[in-house]
Formats: sequence, C-alpha cells, structure tokens
Amino acid sequence: MTVPRLVFADFGEAAGLAAFLGRLLRWEKGAAVRLQAGDSVLGVFARPARFEVLAVVTARLLEPVELDATVSAGELLEGVDEASESVRVPAAVTGPSWAGLLPPRGGWQARAELRPGTVREAATGVIAEFRERTDRLAPEERTRATLDDLAEEIWRRQLNGTGLPLRAVHAAHALGFLRDESAPVALYGTGPWLRLRTAYGSVIARGGDGGRAAGAGLSVTPV
Repeated sequence: MTVPRLVFADFGEAAGLAAFLGRLLRWEKGAAVRLQAGDSVLGVFARPARFEVLAVVTARLLEPVELDATVSAGELLEGVDEASESVRVPAAVTGPSWAGLLPPRGGWQARAELRPGTVREAATGVIAEFRERTDRLAPEERTRATLDDLAEEIWRRQLNGTGLPLRAVHAAHALGFLRDESAPVALYGTGPWLRLRTAYGSVIARGGDGGRAAGAGLSVTPV
C-alpha cells in the first residue's frame, strides 16, 4: 500500500529528519534509506558510505501507519516539509543488499551508560589521528590503498573495551548524533549486534569482527 505522506507527532521531527538525510547525502549522493513504520513509529535506516555501519533515526507519527519501503534519500529529503511537520514518501527503488539485512527489532539489552563527552572525544580522536598519520606520509605514499588500510587499523579498535568499533563512534559524530554533550549515550546489544543510542539517533555495528556491517566492502577514509 502506498503511503503518500507521513505526519509527525512532535515539533522538530521534520527538521531532524532533513538534517540526518543531508549529512547522509554528503557521503553518498545516491544513497537509499529503508523506511519502516509500525503503529505510530517511523524508523529510517541508512548505511552511510565508508563507515560500514547502520544508522537509524526514529520519530513518532500522528496516526498509525504500516509501511516498509526502500526509497531514494535525496527524494525523501525533497519531500520534507518542516512547516507542516510532514514528509512525502517517494516511489520505492530497488534497494542495496544491506536494506534486506537489518538487525532485529527486539531483544536489545542495555550494556553500558556512556559519558557523552568521552564518546565525542573518541570520535574527534579518530579524525585527528588519521590526519596526523596521513600528514607524516610522503606524497607518493598517500595512495587510496594505504589510506584505507590506515583507516581500517584505527576504526577496528574498540571504544574503551566495550566491543563497539570506533567506526561506529565516528559515524555517530559525522551524522550529528553526538552534537549535544549533555544528552545521554547508551550501549545496547543483541546477538552479534551492538547499538550506540543517543537522543538524535543510533548507530549499529557487529561486534567481534571489526564492526563491519553485513555487505561490507566500501573504502574507509575518515575525514
């Protein structure tokens, strides 16, 4: 069933969705997102290029809706109407492989409460270390393969022994999920999945394998 427009229940949700989509499109102009709505909650799932994790933002809807579709992130952004707190749902597209392999909805258990400042410092530390080590390379050594290997070495590390790879922390920072240093940050887990949840969205990665989400294989260059 086609759902032409979704209306949000809370003020500011349209702007939040627009900000998320804008940051996502910065990394990949042709990005797609999967929309899932059940009852009165909308989930927007994405796999930001290079980070090899899943990102999700949720919002309450004014009325119950059943929806499951993969759409263009750019077209969805064009359909956001902040004045009416709504978004027009574009036509479905053939989704990438990751869109069919989402983590489970239930079964998540709290693992740890994290200090927002510590998480943000870890993200900025990733960026600073990558830039510093890149600057030490001779120009002829700065190949894509070398930079990807360097990024992977840094991103495979864990956040303070939590099992959460730093690629997930960096993605949360890049997507604006860590912009409020006073907002709570928590870590949840279910099976092989780990979820960094903030007030603005979540980043999900697999633990124990460097944090690569299903279908990984994109180049990884922190910026």
